[in-house]
Amino acid sequence: MWFGTQSGVSKFDGNTWTSYEQSNYPGMADDNILSIYMNSEDELWIGTDFGTSVFDGSTFTTYNSNDGLGNNKVQCIGEDADGTMWFGTITGLSSYDGSSWTNYGTSEGLPFGGINSITLAENGDLWLGTGLGGIAIFDGKDFLEITEDDGLVSDKIRAIALAGDDKWVGTADGLSLLGSDNSLTTNYTRIYTLPAPDTLNPIEDLAVGTDGVVWAGVYVDYLVTEGGVCAYNGSQWFEFDTEDGLIGPVVRALAVDAGNAVWVATSSGISKISDHSLSSPTVHANRFAMYPNPANEYLSIQFLKQFSETERISIYDASMKLVLEHPLAEQQTSTLLPLSGLQKGVYYVKIGQQVEQVLINR
Repeated sequence: MWFGTQSGVSKFDGNTWTSYEQSNYPGMADDNILSIYMNSEDELWIGTDFGTSVFDGSTFTTYNSNDGLGNNKVQCIGEDADGTMWFGTITGLSSYDGSSWTNYGTSEGLPFGGINSITLAENGDLWLGTGLGGIAIFDGKDFLEITEDDGLVSDKIRAIALAGDDKWVGTADGLSLLGSDNSLTTNYTRIYTLPAPDTLNPIEDLAVGTDGVVWAGVYVDYLVTEGGVCAYNGSQWFEFDTEDGLIGPVVRALAVDAGNAVWVATSSGISKISDHSLSSPTVHANRFAMYPNPANEYLSIQFLKQFSETERISIYDASMKLVLEHPLAEQQTSTLLPLSGLQKGVYYVKIGQQVEQVLINR
């Protein structure tokens, strides 16, 4: 595992840490690492405020605006199927094919606001998360925009994760899920429980494991310092924070390894979440999803399929006693269910034949 820090690059092989700093590797552009990426040739690329550097295992080589890079502040790095490297900067997009640079900005159709994330789709398109202009999908010639006008919860994109037909988009105000035709499926804005009056969940990073579990890092710092990691298994959201052992609340980045363990980089250090047993069920078998879990004052329920007007939400306590019922409208797509009348404990939410467990934790 490779980590970019404010004091250089660190490598962990499972037993030993090795550090790489500019004082020992003068080819590095800077010690303050903004982005990090291992390409298909096992070359480590880092992005800094002073350009990008590539490490071949022994030396770093730096490229900056003097070499053709569009802007020296490199916020994200990616690679396409041909091995071309892509760099999202504070002003636009740059590519490097090993010999020459190409730059893209607003004059080429890229939205204003810089690039915060680069994700390669199976068809070869680049999904770009912009700082102010929503998503820009680049097919090699043109940029197709998806914005708040198309249903995104925010145009300030932090991260994008692609999983089959699902496109998870992390924004400054929460998550948007796009379907196979790239249209909005659901917005999730309260997957992590925050103290009042905070509600919206700014997403710092996203990652999807081979087990289908979607991981989102959440961090809020404008009124309080709160943060943690949320996981979606296709049915419901789960929360992990400092009370569960996370080393700190200021979540910066996520990565899922080959064993589906989740590495969480924070300002306090690194946490590894393993043996979480959150393998994703078949999403199409589910009719609703709910979050947050554990819940406090409310439970948000998203309907994945249409219900008839005769169906209801039923909540049972641990003894399977019915404690709450809520009617459903035929065209309803979501509801916010108040839990103020229920005590702390384990409950079961039933709609139709689907039953999910939720923990109320006051």
